Amino acid sequence: MKMSKKPFVTKEQVEEIVKTYPTPFHLYDEKGIRENAKALKEAFAWNPGYKEYFAVKATPNPFLLQILKEYGCGCDCSSYTELLMSDAVGIDGHDIMFSSNDTPEEDFKLADKLGAIINLDDITHIDFLEKTIGHIPETISCRYNPGGIFKISNDIMDNPGDSKYGMTTEQITEAFKTLKAKGAKEFGIHAFLASNTVTNDYYPMLAKVLFEQAVRLQKETGVHIKFINLSGGIGIPYIPDQEPNDIRVIGEGVRKVYEEVLVPAGMGDVAIYTELGRFMMGPYGCLVTKAIHEKNTYKNYIGVDACAVNLMRPAMYGAYHHITVLGKEDAPCDHKYDVTGSLCENNDKFAIDRMLPEVDMGDYLVIHDTGAHGFSMGYNYNGKLKSAELLLKEDGSVQMIRRAETPKDYFATFDCFEVGKKLCK
Repeated sequence: MKMSKKPFVTKEQVEEIVKTYPTPFHLYDEKGIRENAKALKEAFAWNPGYKEYFAVKATPNPFLLQILKEYGCGCDCSSYTELLMSDAVGIDGHDIMFSSNDTPEEDFKLADKLGAIINLDDITHIDFLEKTIGHIPETISCRYNPGGIFKISNDIMDNPGDSKYGMTTEQITEAFKTLKAKGAKEFGIHAFLASNTVTNDYYPMLAKVLFEQAVRLQKETGVHIKFINLSGGIGIPYIPDQEPNDIRVIGEGVRKVYEEVLVPAGMGDVAIYTELGRFMMGPYGCLVTKAIHEKNTYKNYIGVDACAVNLMRPAMYGAYHHITVLGKEDAPCDHKYDVTGSLCENNDKFAIDRMLPEVDMGDYLVIHDTGAHGFSMGYNYNGKLKSAELLLKEDGSVQMIRRAETPKDYFATFDCFEVGKKLCK
């Protein structure tokens, strides 16, 4: 049966919203976010130490972090500014996981100051960290990369051997020994093998790789492994006929492997951590934009008032995002369009050869599944400004959770020059 994608907002609601907030804007669904966070918590409730560290990079907005905090979520941070944001919403100490690569000194210093759990990407970072902060924290984590190719059945999911992240088996063993000698007492292990997997099998298989590695490490190095961080990788169905992941089945799959591998090894006290971004927010955000031009040359184009500045994934990766024309949900998709933005780049297209209902000027288009890696990947090419972020509340009201950028914001870094006085009026 073909699945359909229904927007969480109606044409009537959008017509009301645009009276206050013009298009384009990113809109988030509070109800969906809450239900999903609750389901995740329940799926891993079998593990007493379980914690989700939301990947801030996916949707760095303090209002959304606050919602997740209510469900016991911490923050997975990868930079100085993400650490600042987590701290600002009252998430600090071991509720922050700091996972970064090629890390600058100041980032490690702030992570240490906030009491975050530091997750080291490379064996050379042990000395670098010690020099930078003057000690080795008592609780520390290392990122593992098993190399090779990661398969499920015969499907290649990803190629960890090509990835810049993590340590080899030999390196992580040596790292644990070195860190223990330098005073570390509680250890964590972390790995990320594949991105956006739409299968319930990925997490249990990843868990098995990590659990077996953890048993070996504990035996060989004599350290106490406190937690195993399964990181991210649980995906969402961007394409309508994809079957969504079932988080309860995934949680149960991980529990089974936990009881098969860790419990017999006397490691039944290990906490499970996750770092989900896309799964937590992706389906609960959309980009709302308006059709403003139609162009018919060698192809038929619909020009909208959003562009790759608002959503880069289609331009950058050729990624599919479903599009609904509001008010025409049941109309036949009998027109073929490229849906384009206004950047001076030919890849600034939200869809290529997409079958849609006939689009009239002024129609509102909902671009689905932009709740993660949507707004956050935006940039300012062509001097284009980033849009507002809005939250559709459970009671149907709308709250602005980030204002739209203005030319003054764009020119703000010239404010120390004479020309800045003209630009930053």
